This record gives sequence, C-alpha cells and structure tokens, in this order.
Amino acid sequence: MPEGDIVLRTARRLDAALAGQVLVRGELRWPDLGGTDLAGVAVVVNATYGKHLLTRLADGRTLHTHLRMEGRWRLVRTRDLMEGRSRADRSPQVRSVLASDAWTALGIDLGMMDLLPTAEERRVLGHLGPDVLADDLDVRAAGERILAQGDRVVAEVLLDQTVVAGLGTIYTAEALWTHRISPWAPSSSVEDSAEELVRTARRLMLRSADSRTPTATGDSRRSNVHGRERRPCPRCGTPVGRGVAGSGPQARQIFYCPTCQSRT
Repeated sequence: MPEGDIVLRTARRLDAALAGQVLVRGELRWPDLGGTDLAGVAVVVNATYGKHLLTRLADGRTLHTHLRMEGRWRLVRTRDLMEGRSRADRSPQVRSVLASDAWTALGIDLGMMDLLPTAEERRVLGHLGPDVLADDLDVRAAGERILAQGDRVVAEVLLDQTVVAGLGTIYTAEALWTHRISPWAPSSSVEDSAEELVRTARRLMLRSADSRTPTATGDSRRSNVHGRERRPCPRCGTPVGRGVAGSGPQARQIFYCPTCQSRT
C-alpha cells in the first residue's frame, strides 16, 4: 500500500495540474456518486492526511480518496483525450476524471471515495492518529501515543493508522532499523526512542517525497532492510530477516536485521 510519501507526491502532482483551475470535466465513477458532475467547480488545493488524499473544491466540498493497494492517479493532456490520441479515460479501471483545460487527472483503481463538505472532513479522518507528515506535527504527543500502547509490539503500533497516520511497512522497517529496535519489542519499552522513531520516519518520508524518485535511503536503488531478505545488513553484514507484525487481515511483513535489532 502506498505510504504517506507517495500520497504527498501524488498531491503535489495533482496540485501542479489542477490547483486554481476550473474543472471542465468532473466525473466520479463510484456507486453512490455516479450522478455527480463537478464541471464548473474550481480546485483549491490537494492536501493529504496520512495515506488519504483530500481534493478541496471552491464550492466548499472535498473529494476524499484513498489509493489502498492498487490505486494511482495518472495525468493525461486534456487535448489528447478530446482529439482521440488517448482513450485512457475510457478504461473501466478509472474511478474519477478531473479535467482542466490543460490536464486531466484519472483516478485509477481507487480504493475509497467520498464527497463531503470540507468543514466535515473529520467524518473520514477522525479515527486517525496524527499525520506524521503534517507541518504542525506534535512529535512529543505522537511519541506518547506509541508508548501508551503498552505491550503491543512496536511494529504493529507504527502500522496502526489510529496511533500515527502515514507509515506503512517500508518506513516502519527503516525507522526501527535506524534505531536498532526489534520490530517485536513492546511499545512501552521504547520510551527513550519513541519520539526519535517519529522524527526519523518523518525525515525519511519527506526526503522521499522531495526526491526525483521515491527512496527510503536517499538512493532509489536500495533500502536498508525493507525487501532485502537474506541480503547483508548494510551496518553489520548479517543477512536481513523477515517476520510478521500483527495478525489476521492486519498482518504485515516486516524486514529487520536479527543482529542489530535483536529481541533480547
């Protein structure tokens, strides 16, 4: 699932194409929104909260979308669609079509969509913890939320969007590796590092969002541990391991160094 850095990159691309522009086409191909026409409405800004994208409109409404596992936004030149050089908007996978005179944003395989008053965005965001990429993030408060989870393993807690919002398996693994913390350590045991975990995850994600291509390390060709099972840890050379945090539908694979991040 795309993490907060990817959602932020997406919002910036949509802003560059649509912010301040009046939509000439605005289709929502979603079961309870199929009759909605947003043509004639201006886009104010594309904001993010954790893994959620908020396209705020000048008529006081917000289009709330979530990429889930497969979703993405694609930009196509509006003229190419109008003149038949592209038929991308006709794909059954397209869930949203937002077009200005110059650019058309196609929401493909989106996993969630709501259209609601901007003043009521809390209806879809209120269950989430603080956004790790928010400009006004209170790092101390976020760290306290992690510690308050007691005996829950720390990887599971970092992945829980109701504790802190925006992290997924990549930045959970990379932040824990940075601080030599076992993914299965109890949250209450990371008292000296909880705030630093938040700061590190935020720093890595912002760097990725600001880079030419997504990167967990500053080098788009590699990570430190994520996806590197059996390859040497860049710090100690031990083969990277892979385990599972959480259970049932919430179970996620987590990569770690068995030596640097020993459970004992």
